[in-house]
Amino acid sequence: MNQPLPTVAPRDQLDRPLRDLRISVTDRCNFRCRYCMPKEAFGPGFRFLPKSAILSFEEITRVAGVFVGLGVKKLRITGGEPLLRRELPVLVALLRDFRCDLSLTTNGSLLEEQAGALREAGLDRLTVSVDSLDPRTFEAITDAGNSLARVLRGIEAAERCGFQSIKINTVVKRGVNEHELVDIARHFTGRGHTVRFIEFMDVGQTNRWSRRDVVSADEMLAMLGNAFELTPVEASYRGEVARRHRIAGSAAEIGFITSVSQPFCGHCTRARLSASGMLYTCLFASQGTDVGALLRAGATNDELEAGIADVWQRRADRYSELRSSTPGPRRLEMSYLGG
Repeated sequence: MNQPLPTVAPRDQLDRPLRDLRISVTDRCNFRCRYCMPKEAFGPGFRFLPKSAILSFEEITRVAGVFVGLGVKKLRITGGEPLLRRELPVLVALLRDFRCDLSLTTNGSLLEEQAGALREAGLDRLTVSVDSLDPRTFEAITDAGNSLARVLRGIEAAERCGFQSIKINTVVKRGVNEHELVDIARHFTGRGHTVRFIEFMDVGQTNRWSRRDVVSADEMLAMLGNAFELTPVEASYRGEVARRHRIAGSAAEIGFITSVSQPFCGHCTRARLSASGMLYTCLFASQGTDVGALLRAGATNDELEAGIADVWQRRADRYSELRSSTPGPRRLEMSYLGG
């Protein structure tokens, strides 16, 4: 497959280019994390997307190619839990042909069995969610039984397979896991991995978010500063969302995702494609555009490109900068959007 020739990259109403595409391959997950898919809302009776509604790998690849033609440089496979999607290495190999920065976000529970095939297919970078190193706290957060050991074995398997980059994402919630920041940072940076601490966000409608539960990046930095000598690192590109710090005397990095305390909407270059082909221009979206329907109705690549470019050019999202206590439109769940 040849990489599409880039056209003039569209810019939105705030002059933000389209550079990143997050591709959800399933709305299902085997965890029920309290901040994402709490069991009360996503229990046994919850109706997930039927198989017929989910884009095939060939459809995903075609749409991704259109995005690459519009200037996208980074592709990230997400979910739900993407490793639940059968034969995922096939999609990785297809997307690898675009020669973009290709990565995947996972909860890590199935990584031990699949890391080798993903690496062989051409996946270079992984992000694994680990919110606690205490088995009881981990189980309380994920509501998924005794799974921490499986996740840690999955990370070790990825290390053995030679992944060039492994990042650890930790969502921090007050009164739950903020006391573990130093231990988490020490454990994973000691293995050569980058750690990203994420402020608890009000994504969707079911996670019972309260600003009181948010541990700000400044608070986290103060906690970590008692254990490490941290030096700020300049952003490596426009649109980088993490505030990065390097641990003195090493190449190890700790970063913070500050959507609540220090919004970065002004530099957001991300679009999201749901498993059913809905295009969303914000993580806090309440509605999207059905690119999958256009695709299945026989749209040409030129028509898909024109439609996607039009959506992006009309984009004016900046939810985090406008966040208030006043309820707005009902937001879609992160597990559906592809966080």
